[in-house]
Amino acid sequence: MNIQLILFIVLAAVAAVTSVMMVTRKNAVISAVFLVLNFFSLAGLYLLLNAQFIAVVQVIVYAGAIMVLFLFVLMLLNTETEHKLFIDKKGIKFFAVLVSVFVFIELAYLIFRGSPSRTLTPNEIASVNSGTIQSIGQQLYTNYIIPFEVAGFLLLATTIGAMVLAKKKFE
Repeated sequence: MNIQLILFIVLAAVAAVTSVMMVTRKNAVISAVFLVLNFFSLAGLYLLLNAQFIAVVQVIVYAGAIMVLFLFVLMLLNTETEHKLFIDKKGIKFFAVLVSVFVFIELAYLIFRGSPSRTLTPNEIASVNSGTIQSIGQQLYTNYIIPFEVAGFLLLATTIGAMVLAKKKFE
């Protein structure tokens, strides 16, 4: 057993357990913490697939920015009264359990009845190598430098515009 297989098993187990824990927790903030842990384990799985750029984006965008926004919304909302909405609706819980069992059966079928994948063709190897940070950076700073700089100026202009609109009065 090599290190990649061990890492895959550990990261997949962490992703599966944290996803179940995220859905089953009653406290929304604790669920959000499990979601962050799930994002990190998914980033590790992306690294095992040689998709470094997607792994970095997963951590920066999802675990960083989106989760901070999500936690601020959770802190501002009163989530204590929301669990009372589903107390009298037993059909929703039954439907959720039914869908979960169906998805579990599908996954078990794929795991135990699926055939192993074949070796990669040269085109597939080139596709895997094109997703690295080095190749993306080389493309951005050689072939696509003008659109990259225009996008940067647009982001700068929107940031300045948001600051001007948010300012109450000019001094």
